[in-house]
Order: sequence, then C-alpha cells, then structure tokens
Amino acid sequence: MHIDTAVVLAAGEGTRLRPLTRNRPKPMLPAANRPILEHVFDALVEAGIEKLVVVVGYKRDRVQDHFGPTYRGVPISYVSQTKQLGSGHALLQARSVVDGPVLVMNGDRLVDAATIEEVDTSYAETGNTSIAVLERQDTSRYGAVEVQDRDIVGIVEKPQHDEFRLINGGVYAFDGDIFEAIDETTRHAGELALTDTIELLLESDRVQAVEVDGMWVDATYPWDLLTVAREVLARGRVVESARDEQVWVDNSARVHDEATLQSPVVIGPDCEIGPDAVIGPNVALGRNTTIGANSVIQNTVLDADTRVDPSSTLIDTVTGQDVDLGVNTVVPGGPADVQVGTEVFEDQRLGAVIADRAVALGDVSFVSGSLVGPNARLATGVTVNGTVREGAEVVR
Repeated sequence: MHIDTAVVLAAGEGTRLRPLTRNRPKPMLPAANRPILEHVFDALVEAGIEKLVVVVGYKRDRVQDHFGPTYRGVPISYVSQTKQLGSGHALLQARSVVDGPVLVMNGDRLVDAATIEEVDTSYAETGNTSIAVLERQDTSRYGAVEVQDRDIVGIVEKPQHDEFRLINGGVYAFDGDIFEAIDETTRHAGELALTDTIELLLESDRVQAVEVDGMWVDATYPWDLLTVAREVLARGRVVESARDEQVWVDNSARVHDEATLQSPVVIGPDCEIGPDAVIGPNVALGRNTTIGANSVIQNTVLDADTRVDPSSTLIDTVTGQDVDLGVNTVVPGGPADVQVGTEVFEDQRLGAVIADRAVALGDVSFVSGSLVGPNARLATGVTVNGTVREGAEVVR
C-alpha cells in the first residue's frame, strides 16, 4: 500500500555548521535561496505524501513560524524532541500522531521525489522495511551498508576502510511496528540511533535495499552549502520566475540594466542589484539582498537581508541573515584549510562564512577559510584570518 504519512526529523542543531546554526537549526539554512527543509517538503509533496509530521527541537520556532500548519496544501503536525537523544528517539516522539506505515527522512538532506517514490514502491510491493541506498566512492563520512540480493545485511557507521560502495540514503519506509522496535533497541551513551533499530530488525526481518541515483546532497560542514546551492541551481529547483535559461529573478527584484547576471543564478524577492555588478555563476541571493555597484559575486550564497556595498568582491562565500559588508569588502575564495571546532579540514573551497548580523565597516579583507560569528563587528581596514567569535569587535 502507498504510504501517505511522512515523518521528517528536524530537531538537531548542526554543530558542525556553526556559526551559521547559532540562531537557527540546520534544516533552516539555505539551499540556494530557500531553506533546506522547504526542498525536503517539496520532494515529499511531489511524491504524493498527504500528511507531514515534523520532529522539531533546537530553535523549533524558526521552523514552525516559517511553515505554519500547512505546506502546499498538505497539513503539518509538529512534535517536539526536547533533548537531542538520537534519531531513533526523535522518531519515537511522533508515535502519538502516526497510525500505520510511515516514511521517514532527515530534514537536512536534499533528495528528489523519485527517490522517495522508489522507496515507497518497494514497501508497497514487498511489505518489508525499505531503505534508499546509493553509491559513493568515499563512504567514510556516512553509514555504509552491506547488501546481498537486494537485502541489507549490515550497517557500518563511518567505515575506516574502502571495501564498501553503498551508503544509507536516509529515506526509510517502515510499518507501524517501528515504534515497538525502537523501544526494544539498546541505548548507547543515552542515545537511541535509528540505525541500531534497523540492525535489530535485520535479526528477524528482511530489510530491502532500494538503490537510487537521483539527487542526494548533504550539508555537514559550512562549505557544503556551496555544493548544495550548485546542485539546486543546476537542477532548477527554485521558485522564482526565469529571465532566461538558468537565470531566475523574482518579479519584485530590481536589477540595473548595466548589471550582468551569469548563469546559473537566482535573485530572490525584493533584491536590488546596482550598475556594473557582476553576479554569478553559481550565486543565490536571498530575500531583500542588496548588491552595490561594481561588485563581483561568484560561487556564493547570501542569505536574506544581506547588504554588500559597492566595489566588493565575494567568491566562495556564505553569509547568514542581516549581514552588512561595507565598501571594498574582499573575499578572494578558496581552497583553504578550515578549522571547525578542534578539527582542521585541508584544501576546502571556502572563502568565508559570515554569520547573522555581522558587520564589516569597509575595506575589510578575508583570508580564505575564515569563519565570522554572529554580531561580530569588523572595523575599517582589518584583515580577517581564522575564526572570529560571536559578538567580537576586531580593530586594526
């Protein structure tokens, strides 16, 4: 039978995406110029889902205020995971509002409707738990799966050797007994992982592997948001009106006749682009973003209410909301070594991440790989190198 209810797990913070997640959960970060979670909902609705259940937790109001009670005519129920105790624990919070088979997926990963439909079809035809799997050359960042004759026979989290080729795609179809199976799952360090429940199911049930090859994009680290934007733009997954092929400009945006838009690019509602600005390729501008004259913006995601003053250059840049970058701001682009927490990632293509409400007063330069926290203030003429903490004031 066709599954009509989906549970979307959207309670986590996304600590590896700080400082962008300081004020909102990871699923509300931009995939091009719309929240990741909006793309997830689109795929579910297009796959025929008739009821959405969203598990919220960290900064839950950012999700609920944005979406409200329905999305594209499909009702949304919200349940809360007050403590983030694992994906299995998150799903368990939906028990009271789910009746019968359920499709489960993460709220911070982009997949297409065809992938969801294939998982649904597998469940309808077999009655067995069905999981999307996909091929990846490097499985070390994900949960690898062992498959024999289309059956999953094992799951290995973040394997340290390269003998695996398939990973868990994070799209699941379960029957209504999944909640009892979670109850029976052993906790590790106080957490209930959904993958542990699946391993429990493997002991007595068949679990189908549904090999897919559609869109599957995961944002784990800040630079991944640039990859996500490129995928969304390449596939045309934007909602604005198209000026021409792969150039999407909202009807309310104002683009000067002497500005240049290089595809693919999306210009959101109420944006303003000044004369002789060059925007693109691979640029997404969120609502009410302003780009001053003679600026160059490439391979960049600027979130809502960002202002870039004239004669600035931004390459491989991600901003949060309400960021203000003064005249002659320069971000030269990657590759660079980027420190996330205590770990350093070498040769990542990232110019800078500039979080919500940060201000650069003018003539500010960023060394590639820099991370600037929310509400930071960068004085005129400074050079930013490395990490600037939240609320810091940097002077020459």
